[in-house]
Amino acid sequence: MLSGFRTMARYNRWMNERVYERCEKLPDAERKADRGAFFRSIHGTLNHLLLGDRLWLSRFLSREFRVSTLADELYADFAELRRERAKTDAEILEWVETLDEGRLALPLKFRSMVGNRERSFPLWFAVQHFFNHQTHHRGQVTTLLMQAGVDPGVTDLLWLPGMETGA
Repeated sequence: MLSGFRTMARYNRWMNERVYERCEKLPDAERKADRGAFFRSIHGTLNHLLLGDRLWLSRFLSREFRVSTLADELYADFAELRRERAKTDAEILEWVETLDEGRLALPLKFRSMVGNRERSFPLWFAVQHFFNHQTHHRGQVTTLLMQAGVDPGVTDLLWLPGMETGA
């Protein structure tokens, strides 16, 4: 399980770097254009991804992170959003290295933003969701990029550099 989470943290950083490179090709107005996605635009979805990651990290690390909605815009400026994304990806990689099997088995208790309810899951399950959430919304971003005429390139986990056997 631990090696899988470490791989997903690397995949998260790799894909975010690739997605942001592709997004940079678009003018700001195109990135912020309402394309009918749940978080409206490419920029809105990227903001939600960063917000979600920081919200989960706050739960994992027992620190405060306050937002009013899951659609809050953290950064209007794309360059700043990209810098903050890179910082958060580095923090995710560092945090995953601190995990061990015993800790993953412990419960994680938190208050959900959806329905404002107390929730409790084994940490391993919450971490699994954390990485699944990233992949889900990056998939939306790649669709929005295609709609904007930008090819997102290969996104499969199998293409993560360093994953080949016998190389």
